Amino acid sequence: MKFGANKFNFLLLFLIFFVVIIISALSWILIQRLESKKPAISASLDSAVIGASQKITVTVTDEHSGLRQVRIGLLQNDKERLLTDKNNFAQVNFLGRGGTLRNTFTITVIPEKLALTDGQAMLHIVASDQSWRNWGKGNQNNFDQKIQIDTQPPEINVVTRVHNIEQGGSGVIIYKVSEKCSSSGVYVGDNFFPGHSGNFKDPYVFMAFFALDYQQGTETDLYLQAADSAGNISKAEFPFHIRRKKFKQDTIKLSDRFFKRKMPEFKTYLSSNEKLSLSEQFLEINRKMRQENYKQFIKIAAATDNTLFWSGKFMRFPRSATRAEFADHRAYRYKDETIDHQVHLGVDLASLKHAPVPSANKGKVAFAGTIGIYGKTVVIDHGFGLFSTYSHLSRINTKQGQLVSKGAIIGNTGMTGLAGGDHLHFGMMVHNTFVTPVEWWDAAWIRKNITNKIKAIDNEVNQ
Repeated sequence: MKFGANKFNFLLLFLIFFVVIIISALSWILIQRLESKKPAISASLDSAVIGASQKITVTVTDEHSGLRQVRIGLLQNDKERLLTDKNNFAQVNFLGRGGTLRNTFTITVIPEKLALTDGQAMLHIVASDQSWRNWGKGNQNNFDQKIQIDTQPPEINVVTRVHNIEQGGSGVIIYKVSEKCSSSGVYVGDNFFPGHSGNFKDPYVFMAFFALDYQQGTETDLYLQAADSAGNISKAEFPFHIRRKKFKQDTIKLSDRFFKRKMPEFKTYLSSNEKLSLSEQFLEINRKMRQENYKQFIKIAAATDNTLFWSGKFMRFPRSATRAEFADHRAYRYKDETIDHQVHLGVDLASLKHAPVPSANKGKVAFAGTIGIYGKTVVIDHGFGLFSTYSHLSRINTKQGQLVSKGAIIGNTGMTGLAGGDHLHFGMMVHNTFVTPVEWWDAAWIRKNITNKIKAIDNEVNQ
């Protein structure tokens, strides 16, 4: 009897232990399957404004019980346009495993196909998981984001009427857009010159200085383009006339004496090419570094102040003689052989040694330092994408960010960089293009082609 009682007690304890295990397991399963965390929803749009076509990326995540259903739609005027409704996700097993924990949807929205009209709409996303909560319907999360439907491109109204420009020259155009734009400006061939507001009271009136590269001829196409935040793009033609210009041919004679005097200045740049001859070192500098320096000028001129700092004609370096002109096509000769060709994108002006260099006009110093073959250089922003450059200086007497007046001494002439003698290399840039300074030294040209246009429009739009 005693043995039987012990056996019964053992079986009873085993049964109790088994029931506890079963209840614990079921409790764990219930806790897992009755989890209460909602799915996470994120939506990414290129812009909160949808134009003729835009991609929407939606990511839904549920790391606990897996996704059950995702519904994405656009609501407008109490009507929903369904973009997607996915409910065939992988089913989880009894233990809550094996489901889809994450899914990304990329949807192209074309308002015209969805019969959406321009105006406000709502991106509406509903996601549920495979939890047993809510009587088996799972946890549900909603995501709403206001958006704007805008399928109409901005209108462009050209305000200025005459636009004459020559190869290597500058111009200005004033135009009005019908709405806020992400970008607008002038295309000269493939080169884009951005327009800027701020000079007129009307914020929708823009001004763009533009330029014709010395290589661009009379066949070059010019037009305005504007893009709004929805990506709608419009183009507008405007009247223009391009004048041909013939540029000089020049010869630069090189010598061993020049190489021995100048190449040591570029020793750091040439450290990986120590085996090159002096003439090969020169070619490395005159070609590769020249291109790198040009890109540096473009980078400097990428940021401009929307303030028209300058007035009147730009000062020509006083009491100086012209030693080289803009866009001179140079042939470099060494030992009776032409070893290189380059184009001179400025005007070389020579005066007394270490002569003081004045700022050609009022502006803000955008750069003061050394630029490769140009040596010690100052770049001044005159506003709206117009810059002047001063190179080969022996000394710099200003600093970046400083506002300088017309005639203020910013440095002294020298022969730093690849200069063969003491002089000033003076340049003018419109956005990313070097232009002839001669126009900007001419008061009559400035009045006719720039300031008279600005004044006329200023009086018209500010009345």
